[in-house]
Amino acid sequence: MSKVETLDISPVGRVEGDLDVRVDIEDGIVTNAWTQAELFRGFEIILKGKDPQAGLVVTPRACGICGASHLTCAAWALDTAWQTEVPRNAILARNLGQLVETIQSLPRHHYGLFMIDMINKNYKHSKYYEMAVERWAPFTGKNYEIGVTISGRPVEIYALLGGQWPHSSFMVPGGVMCSPTLTDITRAWSIMEHFRKNWLEPIWLGCSLERYEEIRTYEDFLNWMEEKEEHANSDLAMYWKMCCDIGLDKYGQGLGKYVTWGYMPHEDKYQKPTIDTRNQSIWMPSGVYDAKTDRHQLMSQGFAREDVAHAWYEESNKPTHPFDRTTNPIANNKTDFDGGKYTWATAVLHAQEGHLEAGPLARQLVYGGKHMEGWQYSDPLVLDMYKKMGGASVALRHFARMHEVKAVYRKIEHCLREFRLSEPFYKKPVEKDGRGWGATEAARGALCHWVEVEGGKIKNYQIIAPTTWNVGPRSAQGERGPIEEALIGIPIKDSRDPVEVGHVARSFDSCLVCTVHAHDAKTGQELARFRTT
Repeated sequence: MSKVETLDISPVGRVEGDLDVRVDIEDGIVTNAWTQAELFRGFEIILKGKDPQAGLVVTPRACGICGASHLTCAAWALDTAWQTEVPRNAILARNLGQLVETIQSLPRHHYGLFMIDMINKNYKHSKYYEMAVERWAPFTGKNYEIGVTISGRPVEIYALLGGQWPHSSFMVPGGVMCSPTLTDITRAWSIMEHFRKNWLEPIWLGCSLERYEEIRTYEDFLNWMEEKEEHANSDLAMYWKMCCDIGLDKYGQGLGKYVTWGYMPHEDKYQKPTIDTRNQSIWMPSGVYDAKTDRHQLMSQGFAREDVAHAWYEESNKPTHPFDRTTNPIANNKTDFDGGKYTWATAVLHAQEGHLEAGPLARQLVYGGKHMEGWQYSDPLVLDMYKKMGGASVALRHFARMHEVKAVYRKIEHCLREFRLSEPFYKKPVEKDGRGWGATEAARGALCHWVEVEGGKIKNYQIIAPTTWNVGPRSAQGERGPIEEALIGIPIKDSRDPVEVGHVARSFDSCLVCTVHAHDAKTGQELARFRTT
């Protein structure tokens, strides 16, 4: 019988990463996995009993990289609870704030977190290894420096709207607390042109954005890579070629079931927001995609459930809708991987479909469907690649993230073009008791807030973040969470340096609070910690 080797890897994430992973390895292959979120934060408890608008200040601080997404959810949650009217300009300003924050995250994650694994010693045999070191080595790689530096430009537009980035609270019920001038809009256009002319087209694509937008199928993409030398030498093409050369297109498949809330409310269709009318009023459609049946359907907040069977909460093990949940953490959070509780993350479920993967891959697979309104965004490429490549992988999941840059860039242009500066950006709401829900797509996936206001105070506030969907534990029925399932079957070349586990986690862009857990015995500098049993 083969010996089972167990690795406890802590932390797995970079920069934002309180994610720990346990894997069982047999004959060099992962046969079982557990994902563990080790830090309790308790935003839901902090907000209980506070003024309803406290969420606008507190929740953007849930994350230092996607605070605009939390602010978007908090504002729309109160808008639906108070039945406010949101002016057209305000919807555009909210969308613009979130879009520029999202587009900065793409090169930042790509160069700063994902591509630096390509220079791991395991890949010295690759014909692309020297190129990878030259381009993507941290701090010294020529394109690493360009990509990380350029990522800071788009959020300058966020600062024009909100006064600062991160952690602005310029979105409020009834609109936004800004009134951009023509000078602001002109400056925003110039910032995005700089982003396009100095990284997006010459470095990332090696072609015009218009040429890349013509790609509709996997064959189109493969042909595009070899069409011109500039295409073949682009960072996108080199990323894809190296992924296929070192096998990142062969593992990390996951559950095969996906979810997106959709995002970008239409400035003319969602001015009187309600929970029920949201799906038919957003540019980027919501949906659930089941690859096994090739079935698309709309996503409703009514399907959301949280299962705490394996999470450190003293609550019913019955899956509960967030409106009906009261967060009650366990004081003594003992880790029990043998059928007990082992994480602060809940298992987020769809009431009918169970566990679902969230994130850019999920969005792109939904955008390839036929279930949305005719005016909503659609893009068949990633769904076509998914089917022809036999499902998901580390390579395709990260490709889907970076492929989004074209749609996000175009939506930024749309917002800047559609402002009517002489019209209002705010309409004062009438505060009342009630229940509200706000949802969006953060860079990392499906994000939503639920709020219940009673007696002029927050009675209940619940947040389900993208990483909660993906890093969640097993359900009460024993189904693994999305990252846990994606780790099954991956090859581990060197158990002392399990970079393959990092590839899978970083393809999800798992985002938890910063932490460091390792050291160098000679210098005292912390580096990494692995426990082998």
